[in-house]
Amino acid sequence: MWALRALCLAGLGWALGGGGAGADPCGWRGSGLSQEAGSVEQLSLHCAEGSLEWLYPTGALRLRLAPRLPPTTAAIKDRSPRRVTACVKPAGTFRGAQLYLEREGVLELLLPEAPRPRARCFSWLPREKVALFLQATPHRDISRRIAAFRYELRGDWLAHPALPAAEGACRPCNDTEILMAICTSDFVIRGSIRSVSNDVELQESIIGVSAARIHRQKLPVFQAGGRPAGSIRTPLRCGVRPGPGTFLFTGWLHFGEAWLSCAPRYRDFQRIYGAARRQRLNPCEFPLD
Repeated sequence: MWALRALCLAGLGWALGGGGAGADPCGWRGSGLSQEAGSVEQLSLHCAEGSLEWLYPTGALRLRLAPRLPPTTAAIKDRSPRRVTACVKPAGTFRGAQLYLEREGVLELLLPEAPRPRARCFSWLPREKVALFLQATPHRDISRRIAAFRYELRGDWLAHPALPAAEGACRPCNDTEILMAICTSDFVIRGSIRSVSNDVELQESIIGVSAARIHRQKLPVFQAGGRPAGSIRTPLRCGVRPGPGTFLFTGWLHFGEAWLSCAPRYRDFQRIYGAARRQRLNPCEFPLD
């Protein structure tokens, strides 16, 4: 039986073992050389996003998922339990281990050794017991093995069509979703499509956008200077193609990248928003010009 070693909780982030002063409270970096053979290091995850880097993997790490996420508006309104969604994205150097999702004692492989650099997402209800189980794979030479990945957790992603793994990712937004998107999205950009390229390996389409106006952006995805431009991603299966006209691009940030949610033509958005405003059904104020 594997010996378990309980570790102390560091701040609001991971349970860190030897993280040291100044360590990122939402990240963990450690070495398998300090672990006993066949042991399982116990960690706890409480942040909404962060990273893990495991050098020279030996034994295993078990990461308990207990994020402290703010309640969603819908959850407050109807008081029903909301699913939590998590995504993990391996670094290009992910070697020496495999990552499993442990749900109610059953293991499901999320990331094999040397995976493609694609995010894997999963969700669970608050009452379910889930954890991430990082199991070292046997190698004679572990000197160049590093298992590293980034993680993101959200309490309301299932309602966001921008999530790449979401079932409605390619479905056009209805009027209500468009009106909510301008109020709640990480970015709202008015602009035009200048290019579309496809990454078959990652199964992603990258939409090059020229921005006429930046209404909102949580991070500087669209850089200023001249006419701002940037890129927005969407699943390859959506079959996005370049087209003329001005659009209102909305969406969410996923591992620092912009992902498309709703993108109505701007003239259609003006009509939808104008009708809602006349009936006082607009969820937030938005400038029309």
